[in-house]
Amino acid sequence: MSTAPGPAPAARSVRTPTHRRGSKGHTLTHPALEQSASAHSKLNWLRAGVLGANDGIVATSGLVIGVAAAGADHLAILTAGLAGLAAGAMSMAAGEYVSVSTQRDTEKALLAKESSELSSFPAEELDELTGIYVSKGLTQDLAREVAVQLTAHDALAAHADVELRLSGDELTNPWHAAFASMAAFIVGSILPLAAVLLITGTARIPVTVGAAALALALTGWISARLGESKPGMPVLRNVLGGLLAMAITYGIGRLVGAQIA
Repeated sequence: MSTAPGPAPAARSVRTPTHRRGSKGHTLTHPALEQSASAHSKLNWLRAGVLGANDGIVATSGLVIGVAAAGADHLAILTAGLAGLAAGAMSMAAGEYVSVSTQRDTEKALLAKESSELSSFPAEELDELTGIYVSKGLTQDLAREVAVQLTAHDALAAHADVELRLSGDELTNPWHAAFASMAAFIVGSILPLAAVLLITGTARIPVTVGAAALALALTGWISARLGESKPGMPVLRNVLGGLLAMAITYGIGRLVGAQIA
């Protein structure tokens, strides 16, 4: 039973958390905990969306640039781009679903283990909960009182929140992640595909590269904001990685085109 104490704030008077019950009789936690769980769920599909958009930009840009570099005509580029878009979107959705389903199974297993420990060792679990609140800055007496009241109300929810950082009502949803990733991949793919098809002549590939770089800078900035970090390095890393991928596929396309010719 691992504990994960947070930063210890200064001791101060604490109001005992209030609770309410859902429409079907299920216990709901304090509104602040509900908001935290909702934010976790939102970040889950936002993360999947940013990842999907980034992959859509890089994968489709690299594909159409490679095909264009080989000297293919508009129809061949369109066919390759649409095939890559469809395959990539389905691959991202399937990958996210499997990955997040595994995470969800792990969360369920942790909650089941905690529930079993609460049934078998209630006194030890109460001591553990008390210790967690002491480590957060509460006095021993106040921490004990909070632990006793939360345990009496919903012991599993109390331990899941402070010990496992989980909410039984808001486990990660694999369908949200899958659909967010698939939709974002499609959106990310449209820009480079449109650029390479609408621009003709020698400007086709440079314009596509520029459009993809701008889109990658945007997804890098969004990922930095979601992670509450400075955007400089994520943006640079995103753009340089995408440019490298496009340069490699361009080189392969030129090589293949020269061999065919």
